[in-house]
Amino acid sequence: MSIFTIRPSCATAEKYRTTGVWRDSGPIGDLRRWRAESPDAIAIRAYRAAAVGTELCSVELSYADYAHYVERFAGALYELGVRPGQVVAFQLPNWWQSSALLLAAMRLQAVLAPIMTTIRPRELEPMLARVGANVCVTVDEWDGFHHAAALREMAPRLPELRHRVVIGTADDGATEFGSFFEETPWEQRHPVALDDASEDPDRVAILFFTSGTSGEPKGALHSHNTVHAGMACLGDPEVGQQDVIFTPHSLMHTLAYRSTLLSLWNGASRVLLDSWSGERGAAILTETGTTIMLAAPTFIRDVIAAWDGEPQRLPALHALVCSGTTIPRPLVSQARRVFGVPLQAGWGMTETGLITRTREEDWPEWAAHSDGRPCKGVEIDLRSDTDITCDQPGRGFVRGGGVCLATVGRDTGKVVVIADQNDGWYDTGDLAAPDGCGGFKLMGRAADRIGGVFMIPVNDVESALLGHPGVADVALVGYPTDDGGELACAVVVASTSPPVTLDELCEYLGSQGMTSWYLPSRLALVETLPRNTNGKVRKELLRRWLRGEAALTE
Repeated sequence: MSIFTIRPSCATAEKYRTTGVWRDSGPIGDLRRWRAESPDAIAIRAYRAAAVGTELCSVELSYADYAHYVERFAGALYELGVRPGQVVAFQLPNWWQSSALLLAAMRLQAVLAPIMTTIRPRELEPMLARVGANVCVTVDEWDGFHHAAALREMAPRLPELRHRVVIGTADDGATEFGSFFEETPWEQRHPVALDDASEDPDRVAILFFTSGTSGEPKGALHSHNTVHAGMACLGDPEVGQQDVIFTPHSLMHTLAYRSTLLSLWNGASRVLLDSWSGERGAAILTETGTTIMLAAPTFIRDVIAAWDGEPQRLPALHALVCSGTTIPRPLVSQARRVFGVPLQAGWGMTETGLITRTREEDWPEWAAHSDGRPCKGVEIDLRSDTDITCDQPGRGFVRGGGVCLATVGRDTGKVVVIADQNDGWYDTGDLAAPDGCGGFKLMGRAADRIGGVFMIPVNDVESALLGHPGVADVALVGYPTDDGGELACAVVVASTSPPVTLDELCEYLGSQGMTSWYLPSRLALVETLPRNTNGKVRKELLRRWLRGEAALTE
């Protein structure tokens, strides 16, 4: 059986439809609706950065424009032989064309396989092979890397890859994106109208690859309905046509993809930025009148730094949501002071969508203590052999309408149908504890645990260390001892010269009343912490670096 034929049971579909978590339609139906009801409303405002500096240029697409280009691109993809159930891979920057191409493939009921532009050939080739991509749409060159050339080199080893489409200047044998606009456009030969579309929101529609920061990278197979359920909590309170949503993550990443569908679902406006910097993000927030910003903590910190930590007047902004990783406690108060709105926290992941979220009615700095209450239709089970506390968190298991239908290992090809495992409970690999008010606090990844019988609360120690004036950034990771145990090393980006010492850090933590065995016993100074494109510190790389097994430039 093909992994792309996996479907939920009829009982599951009925359950989630009855509770309002799943729908009978999908994104194409949403696009048709807003084209009819508000054709002139702005759907996308896409910014491109200049080669140097912070100068930006932008393009606006109305909902009528958006629908027009989706139809044109769908016609072009149809000409390339794309049909229902076939796989179209995308490795593109945050351009408006990327957003329209994703929906064009949806219109044809293809399976989407978005891949970050930071993924290089060593990882890209097994991804394309694993999903059996029939078409791959890429960019000629981006951020100094020649994507089209890399794809051309590996194409002979990918027998199912029939077409390569390049935005920019195509190499030999590839189709240039510009040919979508020939004098006799492809879509005129094969018109693909939105009005003729039929949608099956329960089929496998998209495959997201996880980063693999704690194990083998795997693909999460989602339907339109699991994606919808996993983002519905982002629309609480209600998102409307008046909203402007900005997510700086790559469109090829699950959070940015979901926020695109969130805006489409509600007829809101979506802001895109193709090359991130804190200065550009700050400029866009001001210029666009962004009302909702969804981002990992590192993006929020970059914007705060761009404003030198000074409070800003952003009258339109009413929601600032961080999810995907643990939030350093100092950031919560900094964000509230600078942005003028409380920082809302969320616990989410590629495989499940948003699991929990703090709400507007919560205490303004509650995100420093909690990642919120469960989203609609989400069940959470914390499991441990001991009593679950903040010091000894439990392993989080999740069940609900936002959990993916299945996962597939990138390298092993192992397929796990979630409904067939553990009564539908998905092991998140995250550690969490109750927050005392009906919600949960994310404590980190199980793979990042430090200690033996007694565990060190990594996020708490990191948050405390960020309060030291000599610490600009920090990650706490474990390193092995000669007796088979494990101790904590503080990997620090120093903000002073001379840099802070281990004794100074321990004295500082001790002055705050921190338990002695939480304190780091080793200090490593680095110029910058290695992070993936989602802003998560690559702690597995830091652990190998501390053991002398890897360089930080990997």
